[in-house]
Amino acid sequence: MSTELDVELVGSERAAEVLQVIHRAFATRPTLDPPATAGDETLETVAAALDRDGGLLATRRGLPMGAILFDRTRPAMLGLKRVSVDPLGRDRGVASVMVGVAEDVAEERGMDGIWLHVREELPDNIRFWSHRHYLPVRQDGTTIEMGKTLWLAREVPDADAMRDLAARVATLLRAGDLLVLTGDLGAGKTTFTQGLGEALGVRGPVTSPTFVIARTHPSEVGGPALVHVDAYRLGSAAEIDDIDLDATTEDSVTVVEWGAGMAEQLSDSWLSIAIETRAASPGDPLGTASGVESDEMRVVTIRPRGRRWLGVPLRSTLLG
Repeated sequence: MSTELDVELVGSERAAEVLQVIHRAFATRPTLDPPATAGDETLETVAAALDRDGGLLATRRGLPMGAILFDRTRPAMLGLKRVSVDPLGRDRGVASVMVGVAEDVAEERGMDGIWLHVREELPDNIRFWSHRHYLPVRQDGTTIEMGKTLWLAREVPDADAMRDLAARVATLLRAGDLLVLTGDLGAGKTTFTQGLGEALGVRGPVTSPTFVIARTHPSEVGGPALVHVDAYRLGSAAEIDDIDLDATTEDSVTVVEWGAGMAEQLSDSWLSIAIETRAASPGDPLGTASGVESDEMRVVTIRPRGRRWLGVPLRSTLLG
């Protein structure tokens, strides 16, 4: 029999096993005030939740080791409830594997993000979710809501498609936003920025600012200016400081090419955008492949960082 951990999408037919994990997991947790309600779950309540929204069951050697109930009451968001690991499965990565599968499910279903509730009195749980880039959204008493906006990757077959993708990104932007672009020479970073500038309605032309390092494009439509930075010739984050971008960051959309490892200091939230000169492979994330053949194919990966991007419909806007 396999010793590997198996994680399955399950319905009410596995309610008894899911309930077993929930009860065993929560029975070993500290007593809380107000008390946790997981002990009140019954076969009927768990079966109803699984029938309505589904969930996950993790098993090893056929024995239930972990479980999650899904909550699909929020549009384009997947809620995780009763995230449970049997005491026999603790410190074996069961929770991490289940969360990874839950994120894959959310991506496959076209959802933008994930939310869950964590108790303030359980700092180890908070650290677990924080380590996986979940951030606090709000707090009600001792209950903290944490959330995460999912990243995405997609094929972009040519320059026009790159500008179209940038135009979609532009619909989500506001003054103060920071975009950090990476990619080889000729990958399409400036093409992306041109599409962004056109969609934002800034004064052009938008060209690579390699020799002037930074160029400001004022808005012609009453929106934020576009500050376009080329950090290729800069050697450190300290040299980013020398450009004095802090003076314009709050009122502009700032795009920094070659900025990884240096430009992130400009804001506590940013979009990391990597452009690769390749086609998608079978191992790429769901939704990457365009189904188009092209000699100019790129794969663009967009990862949101920080609280600014919590609740933003990134995937549904850019993949829709």
